[in-house]
Amino acid sequence: MDDLLEARLTKLQRLREAGIDPYPPRARRTHDAARARELALAAGQDPPADAPLVAVCGRVMARRDMGRATFVDLQDGSGRIQVLLRRNVLGEAAYDRFRLVDLGDIVGAEGIPMLTRTGEPTVEARSWTMLAKALHPPPEKYHGLADPELRQRRRYLDLMANEETRRTFRIRSAMVAAIRRFLDGRGFIEVETPVLQEVPGGAAAKPFVTHYDALDEDRYLRISLELYLKRLIVGGFDKVYELGRNFRNEGLGWKYNPEFTMLETYEAYADYRDVARMVEEMIPAVAKEVLGSCIVQFRGHEISLEPPWRRITLHEALDDYAGIDLGKLRDRQSLAEELERRGLEVDPRWSWAKLVDEAMSNYVEPHLIQPTFLLDYPVELSPLAKRKPEDPSLVERFELFIGGLETGNAYTELNDPIEQRQRFEEQLQLRAAGDEEAERLDEDFLFALEHGMPPTGGLGVGIDRLAMILTGHTTIREVILFPQLRRQKT
Repeated sequence: MDDLLEARLTKLQRLREAGIDPYPPRARRTHDAARARELALAAGQDPPADAPLVAVCGRVMARRDMGRATFVDLQDGSGRIQVLLRRNVLGEAAYDRFRLVDLGDIVGAEGIPMLTRTGEPTVEARSWTMLAKALHPPPEKYHGLADPELRQRRRYLDLMANEETRRTFRIRSAMVAAIRRFLDGRGFIEVETPVLQEVPGGAAAKPFVTHYDALDEDRYLRISLELYLKRLIVGGFDKVYELGRNFRNEGLGWKYNPEFTMLETYEAYADYRDVARMVEEMIPAVAKEVLGSCIVQFRGHEISLEPPWRRITLHEALDDYAGIDLGKLRDRQSLAEELERRGLEVDPRWSWAKLVDEAMSNYVEPHLIQPTFLLDYPVELSPLAKRKPEDPSLVERFELFIGGLETGNAYTELNDPIEQRQRFEEQLQLRAAGDEEAERLDEDFLFALEHGMPPTGGLGVGIDRLAMILTGHTTIREVILFPQLRRQKT
């Protein structure tokens, strides 16, 4: 046992011997720290003798002993408030017991709000209560918690030490609430769909597998919200959305976490152009509500989220940024040779569609800094999207890029059940050839489509990635409270 832990355990025992429960079941709090500061500012340096008492609670983050007086900073979810404890006010016994309080302990104090002579908002305590004895000290006061992996692995310490981390997750929470208000205001209803699924569909991804003991059957953690939400459009809901967790058995990276949050919306009698206009309104509205501005700083760039946003086709973008003409590279071998000539390492299992996706990731995405809709993808890349009537080799699809980061994806949804079955069967052939991420065939979803789904516009937005853009963080782990990490060696 280390010396610090032993010393704290000794103080814990002394509290018990004094008849004090170091972990009482209840606390009295009348005001949070922010409100107590407001009252102290209003009271000034000479509050009346009969001023009402306030009860504040929080973690002891700083302590300054000055003879017969002690100042401590208590931190709660709203901020910090200074508490002044005087020997002549508390009495000898209560004041001396405060010596058993360490940094990191959670205490309550009841007293009068006031300003000190230096103008610091303060509660002058008339009594104090131990609420939770901490057996370990908080992160070091001045340097906080600097190691990124430690901050992410022990987020509770990161939140305790770093105001910037608390700000990040307040912004994320406000962002999600603003998205909900925006969609609710447009007549969408929020729904919930299964996380455990018989057939994981709606995305090109490898799923996690689990076993359902009661049914003695395997199930998959969902990789997308799409197919169940479109079942609801079939059923008669015209506008639905879900904010939910998805799970993809893929690598970790600055923009990837195997467990992540998606927003998906589906609107009957709309197409991908209608969806683009909605997104172009929603994200700036959310930014203004949450940040007060449509200007964000992300990955060294100043980005304006003000509409209108740029629109460019995928074919144009590959030609403009990489000099790749997909019209002349329509077979796998020629495209693979072209990418290898450029120095890109090509996996022999990759299909033509996967090669296009890799070309986009390497040669186009880094250039799409200001908000950009990348339009009209090859049909091979989009098994759930509707073909363009004027060019059946393409589908009505866009991806949204901000700061070089894919943030959203949308289709005019394929609602022809016969063509959808054909597309699924083509995906099965890719799976047979070794593509573990190819779509599976979902018979129940096809049966739903056979009952008729109206023309529909669908959208997916990565909530974690949007949070990165609004907070300026350059790794997805910084905007997920508990990101996936390799198991820590003991």
